[in-house]
Amino acid sequence: MFDWLTVFQDPNVQWILIGCMLLGVSSGVIGSFAYLRKQSLMGDALSHAALPGVCIAFMLSGSKSIVFFLIGAAAAGIVTTFGIGFITRNTRIKQDTALAIVLSTFFGLGIVLLTQIQHSGNGNQSGLDKFLFGQAATMMKVDVLIMVIFSIVLIGICTILFKEFKLLSFDPGFARGIGYPVAFLDQLIMFLIVVAVVVGIQAVGVVLMASLLITPAVTARYWTEKLGLMVVFSGVIGAFSGLAGTFISANGNNLPTGPLIMLVATSMFVFSVIAAPRRGILSKIMLRASVRSKVRQEQSMLQVDRGEKSV
Repeated sequence: MFDWLTVFQDPNVQWILIGCMLLGVSSGVIGSFAYLRKQSLMGDALSHAALPGVCIAFMLSGSKSIVFFLIGAAAAGIVTTFGIGFITRNTRIKQDTALAIVLSTFFGLGIVLLTQIQHSGNGNQSGLDKFLFGQAATMMKVDVLIMVIFSIVLIGICTILFKEFKLLSFDPGFARGIGYPVAFLDQLIMFLIVVAVVVGIQAVGVVLMASLLITPAVTARYWTEKLGLMVVFSGVIGAFSGLAGTFISANGNNLPTGPLIMLVATSMFVFSVIAAPRRGILSKIMLRASVRSKVRQEQSMLQVDRGEKSV
């Protein structure tokens, strides 16, 4: 076992580990609010919409800098949210249909732009397609530092505005009534989701990033009824997924880090579905068995009472 742990002595692995763990924490925290607001598909739409923004940023700058990617993806995310809002407000199309339309359109545009870049002869475009599924091994120290900074800022904003986000998630009408800027807070959450997507796009990829936003939150929901604990548990689950995924990848033979992170997160979700108290399958089976046993006992006692009365 100690031979396995020696892999973390590599400075590159250490940086990747720190970045993936913080990515898991920030994704789990902001993903909790997206899940509670029933906007799981919004995270999927924003993550896919980030691809054309990344491609356009690369075409304009010629650099694979995460800062330029953040600007491009943020712009694409803003256009996406306004596009979805415009469709739902001005047509009879519901939000889930609008999400599907915008998601497929932006992702199709991103694939077209990515193909155009790959055939442009630009020598700096090598590896750009890795942003589809992620490749944490290609991250450099500066990329991880930027990832750390944005993750800390995202977690800090969610901590400071926890009360506002909590009220917005459960009762936006009451929040509007007491004077909260609901529209601004709603757009802020969408922007934070975009930031989380862009921060994790190099490690996890566009396709899997939406799952990293939601899976830790859904898993945490099985273990607690309190929002504060749910957000904390979600961040811990995301961090552990990043740790375990990086560890398995570093000890494996060219195993991709991003998909392994998601496999760990999914495994924890499956375990929670089965073993979580109150909400887990085993707990429900035991509860039903207990209720049936009590019913049988009551029925047998009633039969004994009837027999005694008849005598």
